[in-house]
Amino acid sequence: MNRGKYVFAQLTEFLPRRVFDSIVQRHDGNRYVKHFTCWNQLLCMMFGQLSNRDSLRGLMLVLDAHSNKSYHLGLGKQITRSNLAKANAKRASLIFEEFALHMIAVARSKCKNVDLGIDSQVYLFDSTTIDLCLSVFWWASFRRNKGGIKMHTLYDANSHIPVFMHITAAAVHDVNALDQLSYEQGAFYVFDRGYLDYSRLYLLHNAGAYFIIRAKSNLKFQRMYSRKADRDNGILCDQTGKLAGYYTCRDYPQKIRRVKFYDSESKRTFIFLTNNMEVTALEVALLYKHRWAIELFFKWIKQHLKIKSFWGTTENAVRIQIFAAITTYCLVAIVGSDLKTGRQPYEILQVLGISLLDKTPINELITKSDYRNVKERIVKQLSLSLF
Repeated sequence: MNRGKYVFAQLTEFLPRRVFDSIVQRHDGNRYVKHFTCWNQLLCMMFGQLSNRDSLRGLMLVLDAHSNKSYHLGLGKQITRSNLAKANAKRASLIFEEFALHMIAVARSKCKNVDLGIDSQVYLFDSTTIDLCLSVFWWASFRRNKGGIKMHTLYDANSHIPVFMHITAAAVHDVNALDQLSYEQGAFYVFDRGYLDYSRLYLLHNAGAYFIIRAKSNLKFQRMYSRKADRDNGILCDQTGKLAGYYTCRDYPQKIRRVKFYDSESKRTFIFLTNNMEVTALEVALLYKHRWAIELFFKWIKQHLKIKSFWGTTENAVRIQIFAAITTYCLVAIVGSDLKTGRQPYEILQVLGISLLDKTPINELITKSDYRNVKERIVKQLSLSLF
């Protein structure tokens, strides 16, 4: 079926075109457009992500060299640097954001779940800062001589797919991003201590969800009763009680659980707070340990997709490029799942990046390749320390 088609054209067949067209129609994205549509724009951005282009000029250099293949690649005609730059600056970034969220949902449904030793869904929430030059990205003020943006990400620890992404200025405090979340009843949400806000945690508690978060050093806790410690596994104490401070008690009036854990690998002691009274104290510590997966995701996407060097200077262009990168990440995950390659996304991306203009069937290209010489790999087992 794919004989004679370019690898990039085969990849785009995994994209739900009708869904994208309905989103474009809802936002009237192709108004006054004759040739270079939103679909062509998305494919150009994804081609740049897959081919690892550092700049808009570099992307157009490659596309111009293969202009006779543009129609068969699905990129349309009249692709110029000015057309793509204007489209990124003016077309609604919500089109690409909504499509990225749809691709996230598809990827989550296809990717196999990792057994975390617990029946409930586990989500990790954290943010990463992307530094920008303030003189170029004037709208991204951060510090006096420095610009930047933050990507606040909710990450599915079971399928290793980002569930939700909220982009703000770097000056926005992490805890404010919690207001954008909709909590799933019965699910676990794991946070670092930078997100410790008792009024927001109480909203999560009232939604029927569970949280696991590191306590700060100034925690005032009044013990009500204790469970048996398990020092062989690092559990120093497991207590249930209430917050003792005036404001903290007012913000979180319910009982809360305090688990003190000693990590023998890092030789450090950690104190966790949770509103779940059923799981064991060791499970609380292990669930927090899985938080490192989101750090690996941030490292992966910064290293292997283009979200640190941007092809446009406006906020709209930056947002479009980030959501195009997320769409590309989900596409690679979907391809790996549908073709049952058993390969890591990085491995697939490396092969696809140098084969976009090849005409080999994509299933043969991925499944018959020898990946033993690929040096970098995504860590499969979370054997790292807690912090």
